[in-house]
Amino acid sequence: MPPGNASHAPLPRSFFDRQVLEVAPELLGCTLVRTTAEGPMALRITEVEAYAGEADPGSHAYRGRTQRNASMFGPPGHAYVYFIYGMWFSLNLVCGPEDHASGVLLRAGELLTGHDQARARRPKAKRDTELAKGPARLATSLDIDRTLNGTDVCGPDTTAPLRVLTGELPHRTAIRNGPRTGVGGEGAHHPWRFWIDGDPTVSPYRPHQPRRRTPRVDATKQTP
Repeated sequence: MPPGNASHAPLPRSFFDRQVLEVAPELLGCTLVRTTAEGPMALRITEVEAYAGEADPGSHAYRGRTQRNASMFGPPGHAYVYFIYGMWFSLNLVCGPEDHASGVLLRAGELLTGHDQARARRPKAKRDTELAKGPARLATSLDIDRTLNGTDVCGPDTTAPLRVLTGELPHRTAIRNGPRTGVGGEGAHHPWRFWIDGDPTVSPYRPHQPRRRTPRVDATKQTP
């Protein structure tokens, strides 16, 4: 399917202006179009996670607005891109009314076009199904970074850097849900990860692993 296919219309802002738990599963099967200097790319969304803003301990917005998460508090239908572990970017789509700060993390997808671009950015990927298998891989393959933070994904401009279009929606019996990957604390058991059952691009689930802290050594008590 080439990007901009007439059968796949842009998702309206009203699609995103709803509760995040309504939006998240309905994004499965939709098409993310990324336009780069090298040309357009298209990705079928196969895995997502919902984050409910200040009501959700797993959300970046749980403790309120900061310079980093300000895009989450903006109008629906915009991108929130953040840097994680000092290494990777992740793409979220803002949902709900303005100032509510909920969003959907795009965890994985199937590349429909733009494979050569993705392979150039992820040369170690052994198979095409691994190019966007996980949020960091998705962002790397599509050349997504903080310069796209706040981008409107509902605009009419077909040359916009990011757009979300309708797609081939999976039957509801093919959609599964469970706990979010790597989320601990009070939000650990929320079944807010949604994926297309059996799709080879879906990333493996990993529970939260608390970071081990290295014990501090008191130099004054060391044995000479």
